[in-house]
Amino acid sequence: MKYVYGPVFSRRLKNSLGISTVPSKVCSLDCVYCQLKHTTRLTTERKNYISVEEIIEEVRNFFRYKPKDKRIDYVTFSGSGEPTLHRSIGSLIKRVKSISSVPVALITNGTTLLDLKVQKDLLSLDLIVPSLDAVTQRIFKKIDRPPAGMKIKDIIESLVYFRRKFKGKFWLEIMLVRGINDTPAYLKKMKKVVDRIKPDRIQINSPVRPPSEKWVKPVSFATLKKAKKIFGPISEIV
Repeated sequence: MKYVYGPVFSRRLKNSLGISTVPSKVCSLDCVYCQLKHTTRLTTERKNYISVEEIIEEVRNFFRYKPKDKRIDYVTFSGSGEPTLHRSIGSLIKRVKSISSVPVALITNGTTLLDLKVQKDLLSLDLIVPSLDAVTQRIFKKIDRPPAGMKIKDIIESLVYFRRKFKGKFWLEIMLVRGINDTPAYLKKMKKVVDRIKPDRIQINSPVRPPSEKWVKPVSFATLKKAKKIFGPISEIV
């Protein structure tokens, strides 16, 4: 299969069947910690990068021939780029849900939620996991390297707005990189923003696989524990 992969065991989603909706490293950010290396096409353009019918046929084939003992906890739109850049993501979600009763999740960097059409497309998800690595523009540019003109304050407001409408599970991922967004003062600033978003769960992470930039280092476990204490009882280290 070209677009459906796994199932793979995920620390967050257990046994996850992945779906890629864009070619490798078509993304709206170029995060310094990305295990998939540099973004080769930094874009916010939404279009049908991959045939909807080809993706759906692969999903059908998987469930048609899946061994009965193969447990799937989530079908997850993720892959090797930003999945919501696919213009037909709403249709893809609904069609996947019509094929199987397995919950459907989406892992996103959250940037396309600036578009109200994207927000509407994602309302039928069972679980969304957006990321939030920064709450100030300087740190946003340093860790996530957005395209020119993209503002973290606008992304934050879109997350707050979408959360009010979304009825599924909403987990927020925070990636901590040593020396960038890991000080107690900055984590407390992030906590104020997270409290506005009101996620069901906060997943605190740090790079464990070879990152895009060699200078990127994970934070210590002690820092992760401090972050968990700051973010409170709905947070977990993953």
